[in-house]
Parts: sequence; structure tokens; C-alpha cells
Amino acid sequence: MKAIRRFTVRTVLPEPISALAALATNLRWSWHLPTRELFASLNPRIWKESKHDPVTFLGSVGREELQQLAANPAVVARVQHADEDLRHYLSKPRWYQGLGDSAPKCIAYFSPEFGIAEALPQYSGGLGILAGDHLKAASDLGVPLIGVGLLYQAGYFKQSLSRDAWQQETYPLLDPDNLPLTLLREADGTPAQVRLPLPEGRQLLASIWRADVGRIPLLLLDSNVHGNDDAARTITDRLYGGGGDHRLQQELLLGMGGVKALRIYTRLTGGIAPEVFHTNEGHAGFLGIERIRELMDPAVTAEPLSWDEALTAGRASTVFTTHTPVPAGIDRFPASQIRHFFGAGLAPGVPLDKVLALGAEDYDDGDPFVFNMAVMGLRLAQRANGVAKLHGVVSRGMFAKLWPGFEHSEVPITSVTNGVHVPTWVDPQLSALAAERFGPQVLDGPDWGKVYDVSDADVWALRRTLRSALVKDVRRRLRAAWKKRGAADAELAWTDNVLDPNVLTIGFARRVPTYKRLTLMLRDPARLKALLLNEQHPIQLVIAGKSHPADDAGKAMIQELVRFTDDPAVRHRIVFLPNYDIAMARTLFPGCDVWLNNPLRPLEACGTSGMKAAINGSLNLSVMDGWWDELYDGENGWAIPTANIGTSSEERDDIEAGALYELLENQVAPRFYGSTAVHGSVAIGAGAAGPSRAGGEELLPTHWISMIKHTLAKLGPAVSAERMVQDYVNRLYEPAAISGRAARADDYAQAKSLAVWVARVREAWPQLTVEHVDSLGVKTEPQIGDTITVQAYVTLGGLQPADVSVETAYGKALDNDQLSDTTIAVLDWSEDLGQGRYLFSGDIVVDRSGSFGYTVRVLPNHGALASKAELGLIANA
Repeated sequence: MKAIRRFTVRTVLPEPISALAALATNLRWSWHLPTRELFASLNPRIWKESKHDPVTFLGSVGREELQQLAANPAVVARVQHADEDLRHYLSKPRWYQGLGDSAPKCIAYFSPEFGIAEALPQYSGGLGILAGDHLKAASDLGVPLIGVGLLYQAGYFKQSLSRDAWQQETYPLLDPDNLPLTLLREADGTPAQVRLPLPEGRQLLASIWRADVGRIPLLLLDSNVHGNDDAARTITDRLYGGGGDHRLQQELLLGMGGVKALRIYTRLTGGIAPEVFHTNEGHAGFLGIERIRELMDPAVTAEPLSWDEALTAGRASTVFTTHTPVPAGIDRFPASQIRHFFGAGLAPGVPLDKVLALGAEDYDDGDPFVFNMAVMGLRLAQRANGVAKLHGVVSRGMFAKLWPGFEHSEVPITSVTNGVHVPTWVDPQLSALAAERFGPQVLDGPDWGKVYDVSDADVWALRRTLRSALVKDVRRRLRAAWKKRGAADAELAWTDNVLDPNVLTIGFARRVPTYKRLTLMLRDPARLKALLLNEQHPIQLVIAGKSHPADDAGKAMIQELVRFTDDPAVRHRIVFLPNYDIAMARTLFPGCDVWLNNPLRPLEACGTSGMKAAINGSLNLSVMDGWWDELYDGENGWAIPTANIGTSSEERDDIEAGALYELLENQVAPRFYGSTAVHGSVAIGAGAAGPSRAGGEELLPTHWISMIKHTLAKLGPAVSAERMVQDYVNRLYEPAAISGRAARADDYAQAKSLAVWVARVREAWPQLTVEHVDSLGVKTEPQIGDTITVQAYVTLGGLQPADVSVETAYGKALDNDQLSDTTIAVLDWSEDLGQGRYLFSGDIVVDRSGSFGYTVRVLPNHGALASKAELGLIANA
């Protein structure tokens, strides 16, 4: 029989241990080891069966046992201590509270996915894990941030393999009442809801669930509510599970509904309204339209603003982060589809043509019938960034057409390199060793140099322990995966001997789009087999990753790899583990000696998996892409050489796979097995069985261990999410807050005047010209140190000198007259020549030998602009 209705009965905890409820529902437990250890100690068996989820755990402990725990003074004391520790964590001033009044009072952080804990599966890959780490680090730093996302009824899919190694997807439904969530309610107890109108007179309602991520509230919108029709109820059915109208409605709900949810949350809690809005990727871009609607709505704003004024005010306090280095990774919708949905009244009073113009690809090679979410995100934000230095370069090139006439380096997209939340991803045994030797706060600080005080023997012993834990976990997971593929227990005795805890272990785990090249290692199967089975220097590989359900090319790569791993000759040395998730990562990152990454350069935006490995003492072996391009230093791992630009895809893969094999054969494996006696200096090959002994002395790979220590000391602080969030605060959030306050001051006086000024400048710009340029003081044979006076005669077309910045750019002149290594100098207004003509002049110093050149250009100039390229207007001589 099937139930026609079901509901969740919450556990009622006895008063002495009632604080367990707060400890379970605040997701700080996901990175706070003492809290997890408390729950584990109450009933280790149920803790294991609950998959280390405190909410599930409390629902599984019987009433009688809870009463027994409440009667145990030692248990009650531990619960009270944990509760006091949480309260202290939530209230104690932290780094952010020392910044002063210029820091924003509240920041809204919108993302389509959040990877916080395995108990809340609302993530698919790096974007979600990054968003989760952002919230956790913000909590640790005391940043007053609110997360906004969607609650997916099935999360992302669970992955298994068929007998023929084809990826299978299942979507188990989640019950919000069994998750660490609280439903946001109105004062009368009814669920608080946002409402969006849909075409054909339909409506979209969404409840608001709150997750507490330490100090950070995370609001998740859920469309599976009474009052919605069947189609509307399934809008939040699964993460990235649909296209067309389904995907667009998810993004409308995330952006526009997310702002409405924030307003409801602020009203119900009496909190501070966000001053800064951070759009994490284009999926949430419609938040900017909702904010414009608010400013234009007489029911919301006492003196409604015009479109231009509202756009100006909203942009000032908005930050946009792009995570994709390829146009194919950007959501694009037919413009007619956008018109259809907004025609239903999503933003009454807002000019629809203006909305469409925000996402228009109105540039060379753009599609005039397409609405581009990243383009809209950039146009709605005064500040934008990529997620690594190289990704910033790639992004400036990819979006350069939005700023015609500017050099790529001047496109106003900066970069903040991603980081990972150290308390979440560092192994507890490594944390315990650090705390025992140097105190519990050592990993929270910017200096990890104390690792050099740990003996080589202790470092190597820890690495062996972590590797052994991984081997044990792999065997368990592999056996379970084979049983799902249809194998019987009698066939699986071999899984008990998969991997060797003394063999060099290499990890590779990530999403499986084709550009990440999961199967590059299979380019020469015979050579890979020889590496796996080498008698002196064997390697072993642990591989995991999910392909998008609609990506058959990615699924084919998984199938090809798994068929190789199924070979009885090598299956003890190479494994593929289905259903890569946070739980698997907890042993995978610490247990690997080397983390492999071989994407097509420069298509990896950042690639934070290698960071998680590095903070556990793993060395990276990677193509120079993403974060590795800026942080590789020769002693923290190895760089895989890349083929020359223009090389065919087949030849490129051959070259780069060959370079990978060469590094493994001649550098990585020999260094891992090359050992030196603890009390001596004779280098001896340790062999596959691990370090050998000479005269009773254990042999250690001292060079390898020195690389581990160097990696922890140098990379650890550099790749931490705390460093990342501090960069966002200092470089983007605080400037955006200052700009936003200035725009809002005196009933939006600056926003109104700036909007008028921008309109005037745009109208006049086509008439602006640099008529003539003179250079005075140029000698027949110029020398370094000579001064040249540059004079520019400019027709401003109705503008005033204060409206523009006239600049000279000078540097090395190439054969095609292009300038490189340029320096910019501003020319001063010297004379009004009448009829809108002005003379600007200034001196430059010849600062280099060889071919020297200069040019003159004119740009808009206003104190409220964040960048001289912001308006995309430039007049070159």
C-alpha cells in the first residue's frame, strides 16, 4: 500500500539536551569538527547510518535513548559547552567588524547553486562549492552577507553506471522538513511567499526556506507549493534539469523572486536591507531588473525614478562575477521568449525594450535575436570580475566587443582568484596535528610556515595514514558501484585488494565537459598501462566526475575511461568512482599524493579542486590554466606544457598527453619513490612496497616532503576562501557600497544628475573628434629623457572640457604602428578655441630607446564612474 499523504514528525528533545536542535540546524557543524564529534559520540551506529547528518540523526534516535542521554551529566555538559561555543561564534566581533563605517552594512549574494554539506545537495560542481565556501568564509570573517538561491526538489542527480559503463541518472526527491531548513513565515504563521506573474494569466508562487550557514542566512525559494499549477510547481524540480521556458523561469525566480524574498526577510526579521548585490554568474542577472522596477514603482519609492536614473542607481551597488571562459557556457534565450514572459507583467512600468536592450548582442558577430544573460549582467553591474588572473584576461577578451575601441587590458573586468574554505576541506587529522603542535588557530592565520617545524617522518606518516584511509574508502565505494552495475558478491572479491596504500596515488575528480579532457590520460593506453604496472615506480589513479545529463559526449568519455578501468590487468591500479560529491571528496583530496588537471588552456576559469588537494599536502600536476597559472612556482608541483596556438586538436592532445606521460615517468614517480635515510644522506629507490629500511632506519623521500611543506606554507593561505572574501570586500563590496550610498543620497540626487549627464554625453559623442595632434620639442635625434609636448585640438560637440579626459598613450611602436608597453598621461585643457573647439596639452618623457610612438584619445570623465571605460565610449585620434 502507498500513503496518500505524508508528513514529517519532528523529534522533541528533552530540555537538558534541547540545544542539539540548534546545533543540528546551523550548518556550521559541516565545518566544525567538535560539533560533528559530539553527535557521533551520542550513538556512533546511528551517526554512521545517518551519513553524518545531524538532522537525520536526531530523527533516528529513539525517545527512550534521548531521555537516557538527557539524564547523563557528562552528555548534558558537552551539549551545553557546544551550545555556548556556537553562541559565542555567532555573536563575537570578527575581522569585518573592525573595518569601519565605509564597509557595507549588508551584502546580498545570489547564486543558482550552493554546495555547503552533503546533507543539503543543492550543487552540481565547482560553482556551487565555491558559493558554499564563500558563505562559510564570510561567516568566519563576520561579513554581514545573505545568500539567495533556489531549493531544488531533487537537487542535482545521483550518478551510477550501467553494466556497459554508461552514466545513469536518478533524482531522489528531497523533503525540506528533513533538511536543516526553516520555513519563513508571516506573523500569523502562514508561509511567506513571493509571487511572479506568468503568461496566460498564470502565476508563480514560491515559499522561502532559510538555512543558517554559521552567521549567514541562506534563503532558498521553493515553487513546490499549493496555489501553483503542476507546471509552476516543477520549476524548482532539479538543478540545471531543463531548458527553454523551464530554465528561464528558474532564473526569473532566482533573480526577481530572490529580491522579493530579501525584502520579505528584511521585513519579518527587522534586519538591514542589503547595500550591495553580488550576482554570482549570469543565472541571477534578473535581480537587477527587479531592483529597477522597485525604484520606478510609485508604490515602493516615494519619488519614482526614470529608467535611466534607476539603472544608474542600481548599477552603482552591483557586482557581477563571471565564471565561464567560453561563450557556450553562457545562458542565452530568444529575445522573443524574454518579451513573452515580461509581457505578462513581471516588471510593470519598466520599458520592455530597455530590458531587451540590456541583454542584446548588439555588436559584431552578435545574434540580434538573442538575449545574453552575461551581457545583461555586465550592463547591470558597475563592477565585474573573473575568478583567476588568467580568467580575467580571458574574460576581458571574450567581452571586449561591449567596449569597442578599447584595448582588451582596459575592459573593466578585474579578477578575484577563487579560494577554498580551509576548515571544510582540510582533513581532521592534519588539523589535529597542527593544533597539537602549534595551537588550534594556526590554520586560521595567514602564516602556515610552522609546517617547516614538523619532522619529515611525521609528515610522511600522516601522508601514509591519509592515503590508507582513501584506499579503504575506495574499496568500499567501488564494491557498491559494481553491485549497482549488476555484479554479484561472488564476482567482487578482487575489490578487497584494489589500490595499494604504499603506491603513488593520483586523483582526478571534477565535472566532465569535454574541455576538461577526462580521457587525455588514455591517449596512449599502452603507455598508461606501463605506468600503472611499473615494478619500481608504479602509480595508481582514483577518478570521479559527473557529466551533464544532456552531454552525451561527456558520458562517452566516462564510458571509455570506465571500460579501461574494468580491465582485470589494471583494475587494481585505476578506478572510477560514480556519484562524486562532498562526502567522497572528504577522503579523496587528502588521500591523493598528486592532483591531476589537464583542461584545454585557457578554458578552466579557476579549478578549485586542486586547491583543496593542496591544503592537505597534495602536489598539483596541471596544465597552466586557472589558478595554477598564477600560483605555480616550480616547487609546489609540476606544470604540463601546452601545445602552440593553432595546433590541431588531435595533435594538441597527442603533444600534451605525451608531456603528461613524460612528467609522470621521469619526474613525478621517481621523486616520490626516491628516498634518503632519516639519519643519513644516501638516496635509494624505495620501490613499490614503499620506503625501505637500511640499518633499521626508515627511508624518506626528502625532496617530495620538502615540496609538501612548501605547498602547505605558501599555497595554503593563498588559496583560502578567507583571502578570497577579504579581496571581494576590499576591492569590490566596499567600493560598491560607497558608490551606492552616493547614488542614493539626497533622494538619489547623484543618480539623477549622472543619468542626465550620461544621456547628454551619449548624444554628443558622435560629434566629438580629435581634429589634429602636434608634438613640440622633438629633436632630430631624440634621446631617452627628452621631453615632448603633446598638443591635441579637440571638437567636443557640445560637451565641456570637464566632461572628458583627454589622454596621450605612449610606448614602444611595433612595425604595424600598434603600441605596446604603454603609459597613459592626461592632457590638460589649455585654451578655448571657440565654436566647441579646445586645445589640450601636456608633456611626456621619452622613457625608452628604439621605436617610440604615441597617440591621443578622449574618454568620458565623471567622478561617479568606476572606470573610464564604463560607458564604452572612446574617441581615438
